Amino acid sequence: MQDGGSLGIRLAELRIAIAGDLHGQWDRSDEQLLEQLAPDALLVVGDLSDGQPQIPARLAKLQLPMACILGNHDAGRDASGRTLQRQLDALADRHCGWNLRELHPPGVAVVGARPASAGGGFHLNKAALAVFGPLTLQQSADRITEAALRADPALPLILLAHCGPSGLGSAAADPCGRDWKQPACDWGDQDLALAIDQIRRHRPLPLVVFGHMHHRLKRGQGERLSHCVDRAGTAYLNTAFVPRHSSDEQGRPLRHFSWVEWRDGAIIELSHRWYDPDGSLRYRHTLMRADALQPC
Repeated sequence: MQDGGSLGIRLAELRIAIAGDLHGQWDRSDEQLLEQLAPDALLVVGDLSDGQPQIPARLAKLQLPMACILGNHDAGRDASGRTLQRQLDALADRHCGWNLRELHPPGVAVVGARPASAGGGFHLNKAALAVFGPLTLQQSADRITEAALRADPALPLILLAHCGPSGLGSAAADPCGRDWKQPACDWGDQDLALAIDQIRRHRPLPLVVFGHMHHRLKRGQGERLSHCVDRAGTAYLNTAFVPRHSSDEQGRPLRHFSWVEWRDGAIIELSHRWYDPDGSLRYRHTLMRADALQPC
C-alpha cells in the first residue's frame, strides 16, 4: 500500500478500462492493447464464456490491477456448480462477488454484487445455489452493503455487478430493460438496488458498473441507453457492448472497452471506446462528462 502522499497523487488522475460481457472474446490482442493503453485498473463484468477455463486463466495472469464479477453464462450448463466453482478458483481474489477488493495502486475500492445473476429481480440459479447456498434478497443486499462499508472512505467506491439494479426504467431500451420478450419491463437486480440505498445512507457511491443487458436490442428495436445519473449523483454504466470484437467498414479489427476517467475522486468522463489492436483510438462515444449529467 502506498503512503498518503503518493496515494493522493494517484487519486488526482484515475483511468479505468472496463471489459463488458466477453462471451469468449478475449485473447492476446486484448492483453497487448491494455499494455499499450496502460489504464490504472481493469474491471470485467462477467459472462466470460460459457464456463470454459481459458479466459479466467488468462485474466488471472494479468499484471494490471483488476477486479471481476462472474455472470450467469459462467456456470455453463452445469447445474452442479462445479463449472462455476472452477471459474472462481481460477480468478481467486480477483473475483469480488459480495466482497471488497481495494486496488493499491491505483487507489480505488471495488465491491462486487451478487455473482452469476441473470437479472429479473432476485433469483439464484441451481449452480449459484450449489456454490453459495440459499440466501434471501435482504441477505444478499446486506452482504454487498457490509463489503462497501469496509472500504476506505478516502477511496472512490465502485459497485461491480453482472446485471444492474432495478429502478433504472422499465422500457426495453432502458439500462436494464427486458427487450427480448413483451411486455418490456425492468429486469434489474432488486438486491443491488436495495444495497445501493443502504450504502448511500453511510457514504457516497459515485459509480455502479454492470453488463448482461446487451446494447443492441432484440427484434431491431435499436440500441440501449447505457448510462444515466440518479438524483443522488450515482452514475450507472452498462458496458455490455456485444460483440466487443468487431471490425470497421474496411474490415480492420476493433476492440471495445468502456472507459471511466476520474479527477480528484470525481468522475469527469464515461465513454465507450473502440481501438485498433495497436492502441490507436478509432471511435469514442462520450456518454457523460462532469458538466453534462443525464438524470435517470
